[in-house]
Amino acid sequence: MTEKTKQTRFQLNKETYSQETAAYKPKKNVLWNSLKAFVVGGFICMLGQLIANFYMTYFNFTEKTAGNPTVATLIFIAVLLTGFGVYDVLGQFAGAGSAVPVTGFANSVAAAAIEHRSEGYVLGVAGNMFKLAGAVIVYGVVASFVVVLIKKLLVG
Repeated sequence: MTEKTKQTRFQLNKETYSQETAAYKPKKNVLWNSLKAFVVGGFICMLGQLIANFYMTYFNFTEKTAGNPTVATLIFIAVLLTGFGVYDVLGQFAGAGSAVPVTGFANSVAAAAIEHRSEGYVLGVAGNMFKLAGAVIVYGVVASFVVVLIKKLLVG
């Protein structure tokens, strides 16, 4: 077989390539994926409510003050599960259901830190930890500042 024959035999145009690869693409089941995300995200929120109730019952927190330790506990659990590789499996199963709550944010920071730990603590862990989450933190702080500024200007 000549080189020219090999080239023409393996050359595909865009349309033929799309037809060939369509058979291998996984089918998207939007309803099933949405249901999984809803159930897992709801379970994470239910766990948060149980933790808040625990703090209110056993440590005499009020509804207003139980939020901070509840969020800290959820973040700790998410980072712990990320370290053991469990949160990644949960994320593969649930998709956005595990990424939207605060636990998804904790997972993104912890996963980046774990992934880059071989590069050292300063340039690896600290330098890469907030690449993904840094934008969320910056926009959160800026949005909070703008909202408080508007409130102070309007209300006084």
